[in-house]
Amino acid sequence: MKRSVAVRLLIAGGTAAIAGAVALAAPMLEASAAAVGSATGYASQNGGTTGGNGGTTVRATTGTAIHTALCNRASSSTPITIEVEGTINHGNTTKVSGDSCNTAADKIELKEISNVTIIGVGGGAIFDQLGIHIRDSSNIIIQNVTVRNVKKSGSPTSNGGDAIGMESTVRNIWVDHVNLEASGGEDAGYDGLFDMKDNTQYVTLSYSKLSNSGRGGLIGSSETDTTNGYVTFHHNLYTNIDSRTPLLRGGIAHIYNNSYVSLNESGINSRAGARAKVENNYFKNSMNVLGTFYTDAAGYWQASGNILDNVTWSAADSETNPAGPSMPSNTTVSIPYSYSLDTAACVPALVAATAGANTGIKTSNGSCSSQNPTTSPTTSTPTTSPTTAPTTAPTTSPTTAPSGTNLSIGAGADGSSKASGTSYGNVIDASTSTYWSPSSATGYVSVKWSAAKSVSRIIIREASGSSIASWQVKNADTGAVLKTGSGTPGTISFTSTSLKKITFEIVSSSGTPRISEFETYAS
Repeated sequence: MKRSVAVRLLIAGGTAAIAGAVALAAPMLEASAAAVGSATGYASQNGGTTGGNGGTTVRATTGTAIHTALCNRASSSTPITIEVEGTINHGNTTKVSGDSCNTAADKIELKEISNVTIIGVGGGAIFDQLGIHIRDSSNIIIQNVTVRNVKKSGSPTSNGGDAIGMESTVRNIWVDHVNLEASGGEDAGYDGLFDMKDNTQYVTLSYSKLSNSGRGGLIGSSETDTTNGYVTFHHNLYTNIDSRTPLLRGGIAHIYNNSYVSLNESGINSRAGARAKVENNYFKNSMNVLGTFYTDAAGYWQASGNILDNVTWSAADSETNPAGPSMPSNTTVSIPYSYSLDTAACVPALVAATAGANTGIKTSNGSCSSQNPTTSPTTSTPTTSPTTAPTTAPTTSPTTAPSGTNLSIGAGADGSSKASGTSYGNVIDASTSTYWSPSSATGYVSVKWSAAKSVSRIIIREASGSSIASWQVKNADTGAVLKTGSGTPGTISFTSTSLKKITFEIVSSSGTPRISEFETYAS
């Protein structure tokens, strides 16, 4: 028998938030060519997310017209902004062929493309029972649209039941001021509202409304799909969601200034080594808003400044580890970008005034007031104090700080058989608190890219307790050995080589090898 504990108006995981009035700006602005504002959060990293800015602008009132605009580009990377007005559905969406596109009739297909903005204009844009699918693509902006009632079973079906779904080496996606809606859970034929899997990174969901769904969204499709991450969720409204707000499997997420109402079963579910920074959110009339649920694969969180208003918690058991009722932190998460935190007390009113499609694309000014999109938002570094990291988190051996761009960030990874609980993606996640180990005393791990990179230096950062005795670096494209050595690898330099895949092989060890980061550099 599980017991429940109700908590009303508790400021959890940090210092008290200060209640304040929310000043609202009245005018509603219509979107124009190019995205409004600039990408925030993790979508601003890894070179940034600019979508179709600088390219041509076309108007589309059907799904077929959207596909045609993509297919008429000079190449799959030619920048384009597609202004959408009206209702996009199965009846007006067909497959279009061309050298610069790869489309399908049953979804809006953004596949194997880059540098695209889709923005709702005029009377609004509604994708009705038709999902948006992003696959093998990068630098995409979706703004000021509604996606509703996308089903994976029943009729009609689209995009596996996801309103917006991303998979297979996706980078730099900014989804802003959108409505993502369902009319029930999995039993009614729906799946996730905002899903990311199979190596999706550098994503931001901002100022959006997610409602009436069994599943809000996920990062990682299984406990072994941990190559996803660097996702920011801010100033979003979640209402009447059963679970997954979001579900995190591996990777890093930053979740701040969101308003959650009626999370019926669970909320932010950090699993399989995931780490979430959860700050200044407002949770109301909800259950199990933060923790590790439905698995024994632990996840972690750093929580501060959140308000819990009538939140109920389940008792802990082998597959339930709720963070409540006080939501203490069990890790620390470093955020690489600047951002402004609104106090949690003003978040419900502020988000109600700014989130969603057709609300004027207003944003917060960081001081509990909304501002029109023509006003540049101010940014500052938050002043919340980090809490102590878990004592089990591995530490890396000292290595000289690198110079230049780490080419491993945003790349892929694979290797030989891995030890239980470790992941290839852990060596390219910019986190020294995760690591990969081979399933035996020897093995290899590789970093890979879709296009050739010139690499002349790598840094192997070992986790505490690692015991690599001898090693070699290989050009995985040709099998050529670039460097050999013994003892702690650290920084390894060699003749600049153009390759798509580079391998670090552990030839021998005296115990358990553990690699936290496999960094790659051009010089």
